[in-house]
Amino acid sequence: MPTPPDPTPCHPAVMKKAVPRPRAALRDLKPEPHGAITPGEMERLGLHPSAVLDFSANINPYGPSPSVRDALTHIPIARYPDPDALALRRVLARHLSQSMENILVGNGVSELIWLVVLAFVEPGDRAMVVEPTYGEYARALRLMAATIVRWRATPDDHFAIHPDAIASRLNHERPRVVFLCHPNNPTGQLLPLDALATWADAHPATLFVVDEAYLPFAPGAESALALNRANILVLRSMTKAQALAGLRLGFAVGPAPLIHALRQVQPPWSVNAAAQAAGVAALADPAWLRASLARLQKDAQALVQALRARGWAPHPSATHFFLLPVEDASTMRAQLLRRGIVVRDATSFGLPTHIRIAARTAADNARLLHALP
Repeated sequence: MPTPPDPTPCHPAVMKKAVPRPRAALRDLKPEPHGAITPGEMERLGLHPSAVLDFSANINPYGPSPSVRDALTHIPIARYPDPDALALRRVLARHLSQSMENILVGNGVSELIWLVVLAFVEPGDRAMVVEPTYGEYARALRLMAATIVRWRATPDDHFAIHPDAIASRLNHERPRVVFLCHPNNPTGQLLPLDALATWADAHPATLFVVDEAYLPFAPGAESALALNRANILVLRSMTKAQALAGLRLGFAVGPAPLIHALRQVQPPWSVNAAAQAAGVAALADPAWLRASLARLQKDAQALVQALRARGWAPHPSATHFFLLPVEDASTMRAQLLRRGIVVRDATSFGLPTHIRIAARTAADNARLLHALP
């Protein structure tokens, strides 16, 4: 009796035995919860977007400069966007007193975080995250199968940074990369830059990534760019203060070798033409940004004072957003959502007894105060 032929790769017997499998690092990689309520959640709850005030997203509630809307009407959408974002990088270079080779524009800070780990992290490398903080640092590191080490601030002293404790951890772990947020999300605490300089000098082979997405919301705070170290990379956002979240826009600033490495792993055309034009227009109207952020600072101060007058105890913050201790964050979010108010459940930051509130306009803040139990 003749021997049957071996099954071909497309034979059903083979297809049942072998299927494409993703990398091992993806097996337990889950989406990171973020602030704003999604259209899907609103649909499930029967809420219309116009009926919801979002205090969960740390974005300038006064919106973008009017010149941005005008710039968006002149986008040649049939053309590919400039892959080098030359016009925007040229404006940013003047704005930051930097060379263009020291700047890379990205599809929001989140893309830049992923580019950092793609360019600088090997599987098994140690990488440090100062927490509680933005969850995408750790998620991107898990994607690269890095070994994550942590130093964590606590609510006991309002999430203060302890430079000596962090220095000790750095000395022990010798991480390849360190992620820091300045000011930090969700705590609003500023990073002591003198300590950062000391850490960077003591560990020249470590890349210190400083996320300054919220720096414009902290009046008078200095940037890590002033330290001018070869192993410090600064990430900035234009989705927050300039209110361009729907367009996704951020940029990295640092020594040319670091920027070159990020550019090597960036997908082509990741920053669309609308985002680039909006960024140029926003930077051309600094008066709008100054005025809107000044108003927001007053709104935030008034909101914090009103909360304290009612017996609440918001943690101190250098920004317009802050953590508020509550009995149960998930329950509080659900209660406020039924009243058309969205706050950030800080459970995803490891803080199940805190919510994060980002101040809005005075009228919106009054609605929040009325909705709180």
